[in-house]
Amino acid sequence: MASHLQPSDSAMRLRSTVRRSCVPSLLLASCAFGTALAPGLAGSERVTKPERPAIVAAPHAGYHIGPGDVLQITVWKEPDASAPEVVVRSDGMISLPLVREVEAQGLSPEELENLLTTKYAKLIHEPDVSVVVREIHSEVVYFLGGVKNEGAIPIRGPMTVLQAVARAGGLTEYAKRNKMYILRQGNGTQQKIPIRYDQVLKGDHMEQNISLQPGDTVVVPQ
Repeated sequence: MASHLQPSDSAMRLRSTVRRSCVPSLLLASCAFGTALAPGLAGSERVTKPERPAIVAAPHAGYHIGPGDVLQITVWKEPDASAPEVVVRSDGMISLPLVREVEAQGLSPEELENLLTTKYAKLIHEPDVSVVVREIHSEVVYFLGGVKNEGAIPIRGPMTVLQAVARAGGLTEYAKRNKMYILRQGNGTQQKIPIRYDQVLKGDHMEQNISLQPGDTVVVPQ
């Protein structure tokens, strides 16, 4: 029969000594590893923390700033004079540092840049001003009555009556197609423009397939 060999007392004492010396070393190495990682992790959190992305619109040729539009005004190397996000109020005005109230409605971004450059030049030496349109909310037309999707429809550039009706989902079954009209504000008065939809759709009286303007209301009786 095979005999079981018992380790000597000296061998057992050696193993015990090794275990006692290794455990603190491992703990120390683990702590050091964790300590080394902690600042890196904290630093990466600070660096990679997401910010709200800017929504940059693409103004078409002929675009003019209107109420509700969101602008970003930057004065180069002058953060106290800049405004990362400013909303055009219903009265067409914007509020900016240093120059306070400025009328932006009706201006193109380039025209507003020139206006602000002139105003800031009284306070800052050779200001470099840029205007970025982040969101466009002013360029909409409204549909009422016999269309499938009533309400406001954004327009980006020229849009005809037929195109706008398509954007509104088309006419309903009960729409009075040849009694449509457009209400348009201008010079303090309201203009009513009749549209005979079926004739325009057939290619007749294409002069009635006019380009809509921001703020127009298309009424489709039912």
